[in-house]
Amino acid sequence: MTILISEVTNENINDILELSINEAQKSFIETPQQCLEEAKECSNFKPVGLYSDNSLVGFAMYGFFPEEGINGRVWLDRFLIDSKYQGLGLGSIMLTALIERLKEEFMCNEIYLSIIADNQAALYLYQKFGFKFNGEVDSNNEMIMVKNL
Repeated sequence: MTILISEVTNENINDILELSINEAQKSFIETPQQCLEEAKECSNFKPVGLYSDNSLVGFAMYGFFPEEGINGRVWLDRFLIDSKYQGLGLGSIMLTALIERLKEEFMCNEIYLSIIADNQAALYLYQKFGFKFNGEVDSNNEMIMVKNL
């Protein structure tokens, strides 16, 4: 299996905009369209497509925020696997690749994310990867988790 994390470009933006999640998950994460609009407003965000064997299977958005904390914070802000590719283990595969990408790109010791407490599937995945609640809540009232590297 070949994994690729690719920046959003004119060539792949339409495919990324077509990604969707299951109806039950829609209250937990913004659409790729909403994420791309947010990335236009905040240059710290880097939206990417997640590919497995040349097939677009998901989307993520991450970034470094230097104004947060003592040394800034690296955020895995959005992460989704398209509904037709869920249940195949790609969430774990892509999360592994994203963590490696963030470690290499930012030389960071920690990765932050926020989660809606009711999102049990995501919570299980993140905890499996060593993310832990740090007691903080973000501006959207989501609970913040951190992974020490």
